[in-house]
Amino acid sequence: MTRKKVKLALIENNTARKVAYKKRNKSLLRKVDEISTLCGIEACAIIYGPYDPQPEIWPSPSGVEKVLLKFKAAPEFDQSRRMVDLESFLKHRISKAEKQLKRQWADNKETETTMLMFQCLNAGNVEQNDMSMDVLNDLSCMIDHNLRKIGRRIESGDSENINHQNPIESQVMAAQSQVQLPIAPPPPLLPPPPPTEPDNDEIAMMSRLGWL
Repeated sequence: MTRKKVKLALIENNTARKVAYKKRNKSLLRKVDEISTLCGIEACAIIYGPYDPQPEIWPSPSGVEKVLLKFKAAPEFDQSRRMVDLESFLKHRISKAEKQLKRQWADNKETETTMLMFQCLNAGNVEQNDMSMDVLNDLSCMIDHNLRKIGRRIESGDSENINHQNPIESQVMAAQSQVQLPIAPPPPLLPPPPPTEPDNDEIAMMSRLGWL
């Protein structure tokens, strides 16, 4: 059974908030201990809670002091290189989410245009009544792109593998192969020339040659 997703908001009930604080506090200190042991790093934790008069320190006051002194001895650039506050963290997450949204929008648009191209190829025509100019432009660009790819593969001698490598290109090639170009009828045969009677000179020449 999957764990129920926790809503990240202030717990209004004071008793429930205190119970959640104790549980999360213990879990946080355990995670700090695990990352320090597994990764071999120096770490410390200082937690100021509303239910304890003194802050909770891990691993010990001397251990915390050692880590803080080492941190302050580092150059200022190294100290602030990976340090973020809540505002910068949220800005980074929003920017990342916007990039993912744009990429997903582009993928969805390409998929929709591909499906539309298949429908037009199967129907044998393009129904322009319910298509906007932007959709028609996208469809035209995709068809031109696939035709250029097919042309490059044919020129490189790889036309035998086109149908096995790209289903879009195979669909375009199949649609093109179904187009019947008009064939011009053969020219009419000319009638044979009428027979002519040989003249006297021809008869004399044929008799000398022994043809008669």
